[in-house]
Amino acid sequence: MYRTLAAMLAALPCAVSLCAIAAQAQDIPQTVAPSFAPLTLEQAIVAAGGRAPAAEAAQAGVEAARAARTVAGLRPNPEVQTQIENIVGSGQYRDFNSAETTVSVAVPIELGGKRSARIAVADAQSDRARLLAAIAQADIRLQVTQLYVDAVATERRLVTAKDQARIAADVHRAAQIRVQAGRASPIEEQRADVARLYAEANAERAVRLAQAAHANLARRVGQPTVAALDPAALDLLPMRYGPESPASAAGTLALAAADADLAIADAGVRFARSERMPDLNVGPGVRRLSQTGDTALMLSVSMPIPLFNAGRAGVAQARAEQNRSEAQKRATALDVEQAITTARAEAANALVTARAASGPALLAAQEAARIARIGYREGKFGQLDLLDAERTLAETRIAAIDALAAYQNAQAQLERLTAPAPQQGN
Repeated sequence: MYRTLAAMLAALPCAVSLCAIAAQAQDIPQTVAPSFAPLTLEQAIVAAGGRAPAAEAAQAGVEAARAARTVAGLRPNPEVQTQIENIVGSGQYRDFNSAETTVSVAVPIELGGKRSARIAVADAQSDRARLLAAIAQADIRLQVTQLYVDAVATERRLVTAKDQARIAADVHRAAQIRVQAGRASPIEEQRADVARLYAEANAERAVRLAQAAHANLARRVGQPTVAALDPAALDLLPMRYGPESPASAAGTLALAAADADLAIADAGVRFARSERMPDLNVGPGVRRLSQTGDTALMLSVSMPIPLFNAGRAGVAQARAEQNRSEAQKRATALDVEQAITTARAEAANALVTARAASGPALLAAQEAARIARIGYREGKFGQLDLLDAERTLAETRIAAIDALAAYQNAQAQLERLTAPAPQQGN
């Protein structure tokens, strides 16, 4: 009776600590059994896509490009010119009696296909703006997926940490009983107490990390609180991985963006060439002769002389930009193919690790820990054997969670790299 009472009193601080950890864990929405459907990954992506500042900025860029296309299609405004001659002179020109007043209208006439070239540049920029909007959505999808996976992973780490804290408390109580019964050294109780303290501290850290992960996801989704998440999102693994086709950048968002830059550069060369042709200013006018009171019509035609700026430097600059865009497109294709190859390898390696850590390795570690607990209670195994088995089980659980999260993140990164570009006009 005395031993039982002493064991209960010794376990009281541990129980209080675990209660505090449980109270902190209740701040995580997913730790409470929800009475409604969990927030799925796709729902989180849709919610974030409509509120993300990046999406709003991209949409504003599309609208600006549309306005620029409208501006590019407008023709130059005509000019109204007024001239008064033969005033404030000498003799008969001393006053305004001999003044000649001319009012004319000058209509600019663009030559060399400037308007169509300008429209081509604006169309290319509009296509790129729509492409940037698609890239923004793909980036949002990747960011939300990573935050969602991180939140689910921290939940599992929290459950594992709480379970290890509970097991460490049980081991500590068992060690107290063995020491009080004279079956073990006091060092064994101290060692178990150290393990219990570390497990409780780890559980507290897991609570804070889970709270931070949920806050980050809620901030990105745009909701003050996030509903319970789908725990199965971490376990979606393919049956097998491979064989794979060679990595290709064709059709990807990154290469489409490089193509859009090249299209803008091509249109820029055409526009620079059109700028070499001077424009005409043509318009009628009316002149009034003050001395006779007569009125005469006139026609004015003017054209700038390309003496100092013949447009050759502008064409050279546009061609250099075109060459740069072509080289950048080739470099982008190489970078994307390299990134796809690396992402595929990382996803495949993470899949192998996830299957091993969450399958046979985890089952073996659980069985070893179960046998060690039974053997320790029966006095067949020492405390070091039990602690080693529990540590191996905890590390295997965390490794399984990390591997599953790493695979989901690698797969999300691979999907971002291979995301298809939208069709022209969409």
